[in-house]
Amino acid sequence: MRIHFYLVILLSIFMINCNNNTDVWESEVYETSAAGSSMELVKTFDESDKKVKVTLNPEITFQTITGIGGSFTESSAYLLNKLGEANRKKILEAYFGDEGARYSLTRTHINSCDFSLSNYSYAATPDDKELKDFTIEEDRDDLIPMITDAMAISSDGFKIISSPWTAPPWMKDNKKWVGGKLLPEYYDTWSLFFSKYIDAYKKEGIDIWGITVENEPLGNGSNWESMHYSAEEMTSFVSEHLGPSLESNGHSNIKLLGYDQNRDHLKEWVDVMYKDEKSSKYMDGTAIHWYASTYEVFPEVLQYAHDKAPDKYLIETEGCVDSEIPHWKEDDWYWKKEATDWGWDWAPEEEKSLHPKYVPVYRYARDIIGCLNNWVDGWIDWNMVLDRQGGPNWFENWCLAPVIVDPDEDEVYFTPLYYTMAHFSKYIRPGSKRIDFSVSNKDIQLTSVKNMDGSIVLVTLNQNKYPVTIDLNLGTYQQKITISAQSIQTIVLNEAKG
Repeated sequence: MRIHFYLVILLSIFMINCNNNTDVWESEVYETSAAGSSMELVKTFDESDKKVKVTLNPEITFQTITGIGGSFTESSAYLLNKLGEANRKKILEAYFGDEGARYSLTRTHINSCDFSLSNYSYAATPDDKELKDFTIEEDRDDLIPMITDAMAISSDGFKIISSPWTAPPWMKDNKKWVGGKLLPEYYDTWSLFFSKYIDAYKKEGIDIWGITVENEPLGNGSNWESMHYSAEEMTSFVSEHLGPSLESNGHSNIKLLGYDQNRDHLKEWVDVMYKDEKSSKYMDGTAIHWYASTYEVFPEVLQYAHDKAPDKYLIETEGCVDSEIPHWKEDDWYWKKEATDWGWDWAPEEEKSLHPKYVPVYRYARDIIGCLNNWVDGWIDWNMVLDRQGGPNWFENWCLAPVIVDPDEDEVYFTPLYYTMAHFSKYIRPGSKRIDFSVSNKDIQLTSVKNMDGSIVLVTLNQNKYPVTIDLNLGTYQQKITISAQSIQTIVLNEAKG
């Protein structure tokens, strides 16, 4: 009798210990697919004969995520104001609301850019070295209201990176909006310009988190607003003028990002920017674009940039499917291998492979996954809203955006690109850390993070025309989840309570 009693106690202790060593997670799975689903909650899964084993290792962490989002442009803001109030609010809620994409990292332009209605500068008076006539009046009708309304909607808030496409022409050697270089006699004036901008926006209730020194300093083929720097010129300007100016004007908290162009020249720029303590003192990080290839991620280059400055930011500040006119209410097109970028027509023969026809949804998902898996800590889409022409754009440089509108008919179309962005931005939150994983084969692509609230998020991409069953392993926790053919899934894991 006594032996039986002790056996019962030992068995109870064994079962308690087993339970304590068993990880219990609750999962939610959301899917967007070529078959027509858009961020739909999936509760049941049919097992596929195509399988992949995924093991998550949250104890091994990498970079801290700064955020994911899109850009405030005059074009987008103008279009919002052309819509009825209900649709305007619908779009802003979709991007910034709790039930929407919850964008956390954004970008806007300083002075005009190609996605403005015209060329303009906040300092239009020639030779006004003290910037006495500085004004952001041009932004009051459209751009500022879009930003402040988004701020009012966003529960968690979002960071804003601001970028100039050019200094006013009177500060440049060619006296033009396009091309040319900043004249040395205006280095200090242009440096002051940034502080004036930050202060002016602060008075509107808008805090600027960071700035890039110059959008696309290598130029854009002499097409729209631009101003050229070499890596040495930009680094010198920052270390000797812009950095000290921001500091002396009380803006040392502003994150200053260098470069801000394509990944193919990133190595040579970080070599100069982070050469020594003097060159890197004011540089908080590096900004990059994807236009060297909207197919190739350049993982070796990103790894090199991280190794060069492991404690600095590495943020993708712009990407979009360009040289295309949006397809209106035609979801299928966004899942077809039809889209091209500028390089499809103009890249030299030896670079044609970097610019294939490629599915728009895959361009976005594949690039975000590839960037996050190679030390990039933030990813920003270009325009949030464009019209059916892919504008307005003073240069007629048409592009796609996740949301397309017809202001004349007061209609809105949320393309599959919107849901693609939301799969990442809604669930991968600022402060999360990318975590290690292993995957048994190449049937799917994925990235994974652990959020500050303890939740673990996987975003998976299946480009195949067949479903794949994921054998998911997290400690002792296992679950089989099937991702549909041609689809994106976000898997959210929360530790079970009680």
